[in-house]
Amino acid sequence: MPEQSVMNKLLVLALALVALLVAGCGSAGGGSTASSSSDAASTAAAAPTSAATTSATTTSATTTSASTTTTSSTTTTTASGPSPCVAGDLSLSFMGQQGGMGHGEIGFELRNTSSSSCRTYGYPGIQFLDQQGRPLPTIPHHTTNDFFGATPAVPLVIAPGQSASFRLDVGHGVATANGCATAYALQVIPPNDTATLRTMIPNGSYECRDANVSPLRAGSSAYP
Repeated sequence: MPEQSVMNKLLVLALALVALLVAGCGSAGGGSTASSSSDAASTAAAAPTSAATTSATTTSATTTSASTTTTSSTTTTTASGPSPCVAGDLSLSFMGQQGGMGHGEIGFELRNTSSSSCRTYGYPGIQFLDQQGRPLPTIPHHTTNDFFGATPAVPLVIAPGQSASFRLDVGHGVATANGCATAYALQVIPPNDTATLRTMIPNGSYECRDANVSPLRAGSSAYP
């Protein structure tokens, strides 16, 4: 075989071998790239899912918190029992008077004319009036112990149709430096009110400005 022919065949084989080697490297590199692209795509696809899950969890926690706040409540305590006795639910009347040793005792009654019980405690406000209904000098002194005895102050509940009483201890037939007058009526303010009630004092009652006022007592006990 001629030498030139042998050389040609060796060159062809070398070229073929190089071609095979290049093809093999290209195939390996392409496979690696495809695999990396696939992994990246998987990672990218998984990331939104994870974010969505986190967002959903956060939303759920917020909703639970809002629900807890909404269901909170406040308890309010309402006072119970009868309402205070006021002038609109009461009537005032004269019970009588008596005297001795320079003192006059005058009794008055407050009756519950409403359809419900009411509560009261303490001293009524008083104002003596003359025959024309004009105010007379009146200086009240609250006391639980006057010339006629003891009258302790106690809380009262007055049922419909029932009453409470109080008395006045006044100077009777005794001249004083302040001067005296005859009262023909009495104006009263119940302990729990600012409105007034009036009643006549038949034949009048001698008064000399100062009057000891007893607290309200159950029934007629303030003026037995």
